[in-house]
Amino acid sequence: MKLAGTAAALLGLMMSVALAAQTGGTARPQSAEQVFKNIQVLKGIPVDDFMDTMGIMSAALGFDCVECHVGAGTDSVNWEFDTAKKRTARRMTLMVAAINRTNFGGRQVVTCWTCHRGRDIPVTMPTIDTVYGEPLLEADLIVTESTPGEPSADQILDKYLQALGGAERLAKVTSFIATGTSEGFRGFGGGGQVQIFANAPDQRATIIKFAEKIGRQDAIRAFDGRNGWVSAPLAVVPEYALGGSELDGARLDAQLSFPGQITKALGQLRVGPPDNIDGRDVHVVQGNGSRGLVATLYFDRASGLLVRMVRFGTSPIGRAPTQVDFADYREIPGTGVKMPYRWTFGWLNGRDTFELKEVRVNVPIGAEVFRRPNQ
Repeated sequence: MKLAGTAAALLGLMMSVALAAQTGGTARPQSAEQVFKNIQVLKGIPVDDFMDTMGIMSAALGFDCVECHVGAGTDSVNWEFDTAKKRTARRMTLMVAAINRTNFGGRQVVTCWTCHRGRDIPVTMPTIDTVYGEPLLEADLIVTESTPGEPSADQILDKYLQALGGAERLAKVTSFIATGTSEGFRGFGGGGQVQIFANAPDQRATIIKFAEKIGRQDAIRAFDGRNGWVSAPLAVVPEYALGGSELDGARLDAQLSFPGQITKALGQLRVGPPDNIDGRDVHVVQGNGSRGLVATLYFDRASGLLVRMVRFGTSPIGRAPTQVDFADYREIPGTGVKMPYRWTFGWLNGRDTFELKEVRVNVPIGAEVFRRPNQ
């Protein structure tokens, strides 16, 4: 399989793409057809949902950009040029939508991943080894009701807050600035220096500077409590406002920067079946955010600490996952509060690993940090 995530960051699979001019200084998100050329099917959706859709297709087929876009990865790329694979992708998108509309009332029961599972051509028959081998069990991603015999969501969350230092101490932390290093998936794009800024209750910015890459702009994800932006210097879309499910995801990331807010950020909490991550038994708690966002939190059963968060955004062809893994919890000096010093932030179009070196709390942070990048 090819590196679907890296390639999808350059745009993906389905529609022909060439940048149209982006203008204006407001946070109002542009639609896909305003930013890209030759959009024939995925019209009327924000750029972030379009990019997620490209990532879903890329992951499902094990493709990268060059499979569908002539010259992708070179200086002579022709994003808008039509190819047979693009035309097939359009037909398949309409086919899947029709299947779900006709058979499941419009619910996204069938997606690209349902059949392709990382292959261009789906497997259509079982092998004997598969039939008589060990079953491959995959947990359901959506928890519909709490699992009998498991602790309640409140009990799991209380243990988590205690493991971090207690609700009272956590409430005293109203801002932080964390600094460290950043590394892309398999070194893609080179490493950089990262700064993470957070203001309670819901402002957050992650800024990666590439000091060794002369002339390269910073990579930025910012949310000011209402509006969100992404600036990605190596991507086809170097900067765009969030308007779809990624806006809801950015809000959740900002809220969960202050753990005492979990029950405010997520509603309808339910406890899933026990699971295991990298040899550690975990509790599973899932909740609903705004506009269809679903997030699953995985807590170490022994320590109570959060080891993973997976949030699922919506797209025209299925849910798009974003996964954050947390490790190396340490006490922030002088606070009695613990924080993960290693974060791995993965989405369908890329993955960054952050190693924090210093965390300062309750420091003033100007509002400009969370505004539109490069202004």
